[in-house]
Amino acid sequence: MMPAVPRPPLIARLLPGLFAIFASVAAQAAAPAPSFDPRQTFAPLTLPTPVNRYRSANGAPGPDYWQNRADYQINARLDTQTQQLSADETITYTNNSPDTLQGLWLQIEQNIYKPGSRSSFASGWRRKPDQVTDGYQFDKVEVEYQGKRYAAQTVISDSRMQVRLAEPLPGKGSKLELHIVYHYEFPGTFGGRTAWLDTPNGRIYDVAQWYPRMAVYDDVRGWDTQPYLGSEFYLEYGDFDYRVTVPSDMVVAGAGELVNPGEVLSSEQQQRLKQARASNQTVMIRTPADVEAAAQSSASGEKTWHFRMKNTRDAVFAASKAFVWDAARINLPDHKTSIAMSFYPVESSGNDKWGRSTEYLKDSVENYSKRWFVYPYPAAINVGGPVGGMEYPGILFDHWKSQGKQLFWITAHEIGHAWFPMIVGSNERRDAWMDEGINTFIDTYESDDFNHGEFAPKRDAEYAPGGGAPADEIEPILEDQDAPPPMLRADAISEKYRHPISYFKAAYGLVLLREQILGPERFDWAFRKYIADWAYKHPTPSDFFRAMDSAGGEDLGWFWRGWFFNNWTLDLAVGGIDHDDKAPDEPVVVHIVNRDQLVLPATVRIDFADGTHRDVRLPVETWLQKKDYALHLPASPAVARVTIDPDHLIPDRDRSNNVYIVGKATK
Repeated sequence: MMPAVPRPPLIARLLPGLFAIFASVAAQAAAPAPSFDPRQTFAPLTLPTPVNRYRSANGAPGPDYWQNRADYQINARLDTQTQQLSADETITYTNNSPDTLQGLWLQIEQNIYKPGSRSSFASGWRRKPDQVTDGYQFDKVEVEYQGKRYAAQTVISDSRMQVRLAEPLPGKGSKLELHIVYHYEFPGTFGGRTAWLDTPNGRIYDVAQWYPRMAVYDDVRGWDTQPYLGSEFYLEYGDFDYRVTVPSDMVVAGAGELVNPGEVLSSEQQQRLKQARASNQTVMIRTPADVEAAAQSSASGEKTWHFRMKNTRDAVFAASKAFVWDAARINLPDHKTSIAMSFYPVESSGNDKWGRSTEYLKDSVENYSKRWFVYPYPAAINVGGPVGGMEYPGILFDHWKSQGKQLFWITAHEIGHAWFPMIVGSNERRDAWMDEGINTFIDTYESDDFNHGEFAPKRDAEYAPGGGAPADEIEPILEDQDAPPPMLRADAISEKYRHPISYFKAAYGLVLLREQILGPERFDWAFRKYIADWAYKHPTPSDFFRAMDSAGGEDLGWFWRGWFFNNWTLDLAVGGIDHDDKAPDEPVVVHIVNRDQLVLPATVRIDFADGTHRDVRLPVETWLQKKDYALHLPASPAVARVTIDPDHLIPDRDRSNNVYIVGKATK
């Protein structure tokens, strides 16, 4: 936010005399003085995370980069009578750091629903009675190390739990196991990212943040223990092997690969699933008729669904007897395949609704895999339930009422998170733009590509929501003095600015970087390298900035400072045209003036009196030393009109001074 300019004291305004006052007024009436200061825009930029042996100057992991690991085995049971989930969890934790750890920190995010949680003060969320629970209830927490197993000393602080070790855990590959037995009550029908919904054919459960998980210990902060206030996550990678026991008439949609289909699916469902794995068209695994028939029957007993997922940072599931289930094959580069699947209630059926979900999901995964990095998971799943837009590795929770272009946009966006932050594991709790903004950037292109632009261009709550040109729609945000920059901590960005800043501004910034600054050829190569370098690792914003500078072949410090560290604005103006009528053969000089602090490459279009035109591209170096650029043009043909940014591709604060028509009064 730009500081307010203090008003001069009364004596300073009165004593200079009438002449000085009149001179000042006359100068202001002539033209506002440019406020652009190139020394500020192009000053060296010091990035927050320094270069060292762990993080290289080229934005890639350094030669000594390390990362800890957490592998999970969980046996869970969903009790639909008491609305509780209970589980027995074993975490195998590997300390690859060079440090000896005296204790461990875990994230216990169900505690967000406890009375007095920090989140209730940070967000102002006023909970209803059925949205308050006792959070995690721990029946046992034990540590097993070098053959010894003992009850752990624990300290719970809001949504974090510290486990103090009787014997320190050395670095460079030492391991221990945590054994945790716990249960918790599901919150009410809101439930944030975990919730339930009643439908005519049964209740749908979207189950997330359902197990205690390791906080990240990294080379940047040591233990990163930001409390869960409602933003998202920062998690270690590892393998998940989990079982979910539910009533026998329920279907479970779980992240990863279903290990035991023969135990939980009918022979007909198994055959349909096999058919779907070979089909580019959507195949029904469980039809609406199947769902309605099952709702009329009485089932007893339980079934245990077993899933595995490798090299992932999380795993979630949904469960219901009301699920319609369909699927189709995903075709990946190098003849690899995966499978797209959708689970939704009968009420969401239809080609204008969830009947096209799998089509949207399949196309998005294929497109992102071709453009950026190959999809790594055994399945991509979209669940239509109570949660309206939330992503996890290989599985999405989207609202059952979504339909048409909104369902396409939310599906393309949420599965895009498989790349950011599920593959490229940035810290969502600190840097929301690194997952939301980068992901919104990639799904703008999926909107353009899908079915010959059926839902193009992307214009939703995440990107240019008014439906106009992004360059115009971003302007009110840039001019809002209360709007935070994208680099502000995620929890400090209010809901009013969450989508405009973390999604739209960050995404549009990358569109500018790709299409106006670097160009697609340089940008795409650098961006793919960044993804490959940091796949299943933990980059910071500094790593991303350095990666794009180095591989993109451009010192972009001026752009990072203006767009991500500040909310600077751009105002290019046609300052006038100089031409000596007494010397008609002399060149014409067009003055292009930079009136504000942001700089961007810009196109200046010269329309001549003979009907031809010429485009002149002004690079950012135009403004390294000056505020006024003199563009020299031949005297003939005569200049008729000068326009800055004729196609509205860059954000310009005042477009009224972008056009100069010879012979007409122009601002």
